[in-house]
Amino acid sequence: MGMATDRASWLTAGATPCKIYDPFPERPYRMILLGAPGIGKGTQAAMLCERFKTCHLSTGDLFRCALQDTSERSPAMWVALEHMKRGELVPDQTVIDLVRERLHCIRCDYGFLLDGFPRTVQQARALDNMFAELGLVADAVINYELPVETVVERLGGRRTCLSCKATFHLRSLPPKVAGVCDHCGGDLYQREDDRPESIRVRLAAYEQNTAPLKDYYAAVGLLVTISADGTPQQVFDRTLDALWSRSRS
Repeated sequence: MGMATDRASWLTAGATPCKIYDPFPERPYRMILLGAPGIGKGTQAAMLCERFKTCHLSTGDLFRCALQDTSERSPAMWVALEHMKRGELVPDQTVIDLVRERLHCIRCDYGFLLDGFPRTVQQARALDNMFAELGLVADAVINYELPVETVVERLGGRRTCLSCKATFHLRSLPPKVAGVCDHCGGDLYQREDDRPESIRVRLAAYEQNTAPLKDYYAAVGLLVTISADGTPQQVFDRTLDALWSRSRS
């Protein structure tokens, strides 16, 4: 039975263990997750962490924490926040510093699933150095992929309630009444980020930025590319099959 504390140690750079499992997992799995926006990476992360009893270590969580909680900001968080306030990308070195402040999480006996880091080859090399310091080896870099038009269809059909922020999908989860939220009766709208032209721009930027990272991990034999087509369970089963095949090779 797992007991979670909201990844508090990861968010605050504290030393409190975030999980206790009994029985202990068969071994720690250490994985890195890649995947474009709208591909279903978050769902797969939750399923993988439940299966392997690993911690989901998301740099997106760190950035949200920096924006929302002024009491727990580490030195690197303060630097990251200043860049975010100016609408700038957080520099590689600052992101590396954020992760380095949390080496105890990387060292965790339960393993981890790193999500959002690394995003560049410079960050990947820095992570390699952290692994070397700790005597750790990554099991796999799981890279989820889908054709652009499939992602556009997935995100382009999403509608959000103006009032309660509930989300629907015109195809897979339509509201009972077109344009009206099932929960509060509010108006549904399409976010700017969910418009097809915006989605294509985001996907092109992701691919341009991530291609060198995928090449980097392919060169060292860690990249495992998975089709994200199908239901979440089908994608998850595909992922497990690929990981088992890798462990047996």
